[in-house]
Amino acid sequence: MSISIDALPPFKKGEIPVDRKYFSTTSSILLITASALIAASLFFPWWGMEFFAPQYPEGLNIIVYPNKLEGEIDIVNGLNHYIGMKNFSEANFPELRYLPFLIGGLAILTLITGLLKRKAILFLLIGFFIIGGMLGVWDLHRWLKDFGTNLSPTAPITVEPFIPPIIGENTLANFITHSYLGSGFYMVAAAFILLIIPLWKERRR
Repeated sequence: MSISIDALPPFKKGEIPVDRKYFSTTSSILLITASALIAASLFFPWWGMEFFAPQYPEGLNIIVYPNKLEGEIDIVNGLNHYIGMKNFSEANFPELRYLPFLIGGLAILTLITGLLKRKAILFLLIGFFIIGGMLGVWDLHRWLKDFGTNLSPTAPITVEPFIPPIIGENTLANFITHSYLGSGFYMVAAAFILLIIPLWKERRR
């Protein structure tokens, strides 16, 4: 069977045909950079909460890493005891045991996607990012709701159940809490932007 020359797609002089299943080397570098950011985020805090009161003007901190808690945890737990709140501890958050493996796996998948340069895998990777982000927000909200609403009825001080915000301020008695996103979160957010750029950059390839 013969194919007419007229049936072939036209190319301009000097133009090299491009396989639309693959993205460019520049986009590959962006993805490799994104994988490095995701891996590095393991060593930085993702979320935190500061507690301010007249007796603690310098503030008390709970700092959440993917695999551990830091800050003045014991002091915060001692104060929370008076309102019947459960203790903050690594034992109470099983996510801290497997979250580093999920983040590490995501970094490896991003690196592989950058090396293979396959657009189909990139779409799958972005889907994982979106689903993982939604699950992460839901899980954090679930824990904040559990800590703020499941208060002991025998606590020395009775307060109305409450849900600390993921981001922002909350006032409870003479305490003001400030919740914030950590540098690790922003590193992952930057990595996600690096994943999106190739889709826009090569939308006409």
